[in-house]
Amino acid sequence: MQSHNALEYDYTVAKLFTISTIALGLVAMLIGVLIAFELAFPDLNHLLGEYGTFGRLRPLHTDAAAFGFTLSGIWASWYYYGQRILKVSMAESPFVMLMGKLHFWLYMAGVVGIVVSLLMGITTSKEYAEFEWPIDIAIVVVWLIFGAGFFGLIGIRREKYLYISVWYMIAFYVAIAMLYLFNNMEVPTYFASGGYGAWYHSVSMYAGTNDAMVQWWYGHNAVAFVFTTPIIAMIYYFLPKESGQAVYSYKLSLLSFWGLMFVYLWAGGHHLLYSTVPDWVQTMASIFSIVLILPSWGSAINMLLTMKGEWGQLQTNPLIKFMVLASTFYMFSTLEGPIQAIKSVNALAHFTDWIPGHVHDGTLGWVGFMIFSAILHMAPRMFKREIWSKSLMETQFWIQTTGIVLYFSSMWIAGITQGMMWRATDQYGNLAYSFIDTVTVLHPYYTIRGVGGLLFLVGAIIWAFNIFMTFKSGKVLEREPQNTSPAS
Repeated sequence: MQSHNALEYDYTVAKLFTISTIALGLVAMLIGVLIAFELAFPDLNHLLGEYGTFGRLRPLHTDAAAFGFTLSGIWASWYYYGQRILKVSMAESPFVMLMGKLHFWLYMAGVVGIVVSLLMGITTSKEYAEFEWPIDIAIVVVWLIFGAGFFGLIGIRREKYLYISVWYMIAFYVAIAMLYLFNNMEVPTYFASGGYGAWYHSVSMYAGTNDAMVQWWYGHNAVAFVFTTPIIAMIYYFLPKESGQAVYSYKLSLLSFWGLMFVYLWAGGHHLLYSTVPDWVQTMASIFSIVLILPSWGSAINMLLTMKGEWGQLQTNPLIKFMVLASTFYMFSTLEGPIQAIKSVNALAHFTDWIPGHVHDGTLGWVGFMIFSAILHMAPRMFKREIWSKSLMETQFWIQTTGIVLYFSSMWIAGITQGMMWRATDQYGNLAYSFIDTVTVLHPYYTIRGVGGLLFLVGAIIWAFNIFMTFKSGKVLEREPQNTSPAS
């Protein structure tokens, strides 16, 4: 990819979102570790009173991870690489710069509102859509402001052609807007009932099975368009830049893009197998989930083949390690998910710990590793300082990899054990085990899950410390770091 050092880019907004990525990431992971140990040792639920119980903290963990750490990392990266691949500085447009700053500060105000409301137990009880209507409206405003700056920057670009990363970011923007608006249609009960009850309370516009179908159309596609498309946009920029290698196949990137767009939207119903939704919806969701392997692996294989002939960089560059393993975890997770969507497998896996195991090998290994590596790539170029410690990057990589493996392997074993015990019967057809029998058997695996999460948190603390020390004490760079690969 071409160097654009002749242009002076403005990283003001990228730096702000980098700070929120680090802060919200540490919060999300700290809460995750706490609730993991609460499941293994239930007495910990009383540690912080009602505000420290699993029920209060779990939505805070998922939302801080998905809409705090991940979105902040996506936006920090976009405000960095968006200028570079469009060959234009944000500073050239007062409107784009204003939208970027407004985006950050209104987003942070929304974060405060979300944290306070969830800790108080104010929730719609819908997965990944727990916020009541006033916060939903605020989120729409933030999204519109982000869009104004996002499309404004694209509108003033010097680069005629849109690189594949921009395609994925446009899909991220449009799809999330559509999903969020339709799933969060709600009726404020205070106004509907003549002033009765809390003013902020609401009920979904949908009911029963319809509500479930819309919710999981949204829920699974939140994974598609928060945890997948913008993260693919990131790796399509950062891996070629860091390795000095051109993307293996631009055609494959486009085929995978359109495949993902057409297939992913229909897969959400696999969360509702063996439920009251129509059988054809369940079957369609299973089929599309399996077909989803093709575009997902298309992107991941494209990334791995980008490193063809340059695998030696794995020994010398920790960021290549992060990104190659991220692609591997993406392949792993996008094979595991479709397998779980097969009806016969789902009969065993549904409601078991195999499901959070699947979620976390994707979010920790794919999303987490990509955000860590993106920020580490950006830091020397934003702060004009050399990364403070390369050995800390290596240490972080191995600690977190160990943590992920402990997490998902313990949850695989726990989940399959659960599924087998729940369906086991004696010679008379009675259930062979009580629910508490399964809880007792799973205790060691829950403990291992907590330890795995703790290791990942330790790695995140090392990452945050390394970024801070880079900013404070890193060796001043006269020019941007350049890849030393013969291909660069």
